[in-house]
Amino acid sequence: MSKNDTLIQFTNCRLVRNHQLIRDDLWIRNGRIVNPEPIFFDEKSLAHKKYDCKNAIIAAGYIDLQINGGYGVDFSFDIDTVEEGINKVAKGLITNGVTSFCPTLVTSPPETYRKVIPRIPKQTDGASILGLHLEGPFINAQKKGAHPEDCIRDLDEGMKTVLETYGSLDNVKILTLAPEKDVSGETIKALTDMGITVACGHSMASLKDGENAVKNGATLITHLFNAMLPFHHRDPGLVGLLASNEVPDGKTVYFGLISDGVHTHPTAVRIAYRTHPDGLILVTDAISALGLEEGIHHIGQLRLEVRDSKAFIAETETLCGSIAPLDECVRIFKKSTGCSIVYAIEAATLHPAQCIKMEKSKGTLDFGTDADFILLDDDLNVLCTWINGECVYSTGAIKFD
Repeated sequence: MSKNDTLIQFTNCRLVRNHQLIRDDLWIRNGRIVNPEPIFFDEKSLAHKKYDCKNAIIAAGYIDLQINGGYGVDFSFDIDTVEEGINKVAKGLITNGVTSFCPTLVTSPPETYRKVIPRIPKQTDGASILGLHLEGPFINAQKKGAHPEDCIRDLDEGMKTVLETYGSLDNVKILTLAPEKDVSGETIKALTDMGITVACGHSMASLKDGENAVKNGATLITHLFNAMLPFHHRDPGLVGLLASNEVPDGKTVYFGLISDGVHTHPTAVRIAYRTHPDGLILVTDAISALGLEEGIHHIGQLRLEVRDSKAFIAETETLCGSIAPLDECVRIFKKSTGCSIVYAIEAATLHPAQCIKMEKSKGTLDFGTDADFILLDDDLNVLCTWINGECVYSTGAIKFD
């Protein structure tokens, strides 16, 4: 019998399944989650390996749709070693329960995109890659955040400009742009038709701009509240999409939320959660300082200082990005909102998978989905991480001999 044919049963566990926490066993084989009933009755087989999970929670692996780097790696700067850099981050992420992610490139010169996009590795030694998230350069300079202004571009010739800038859209899963730069909506339509998730962000857009973008195919808001017009009662801007009546029937507007205890006030987190829970996606928007020790670091052309669990531009009080891992964001989010364990987990599993239309293979423990899952304690600490039916990280709290 090959290793792939091994039937594994996880017992004494609670599964996040069908929006509930249920007591049941989990079965995997050939890198997939399987239904045990036909195995019993048709194959008359029993598990080759059985593991006692000691009452742990089993959930689908976390999915991070926006991460700029980590562990000293900057995806937009370390372009000559992009394969090694992405692999290093992928290996680090499994310790946080992340089983798949979208490496994110911030606004960059065209030569950066042309170098990086074709070199995204298909396989890693850790979390798997779902595709790139291109955050810019078609953003609004007035809401550029940490993006370099000299690289920001207009959509002068629509898709022609897009292709000239990136060189290729292969390996691209998400593209963030300012919707007011695509007044006709033709670029958003074209990208959507290609299967790319279009996100609105780094924008001065009015609510009407956002509604038009959604009608043309946009389905995501990049890091809600950050790098956009603040909510105003006369024109709520992109934030207003959470409660807009102009969103087409049957369509969900998703929004990334950085719940790191720094970028978004707990009250703002609660407002977003209570207003539009179906669309909420937890993201890290983490930078290269993720996972680094406190002190001064030379990352790219910038000197960063990590102190008090925050990243600052060195010798200033200016925050320069998130360094909280996704499992910490899940815990902070649950504490901030008082939501259920199941909802907090689904905001980092099911919702991102639905947003990028991968819920048939990722983000749940449904039969037939990829065996990418994590074991958690009741405080949502990661005990171990499994990818494609293999244990890739463990704290040792549960034995898998």
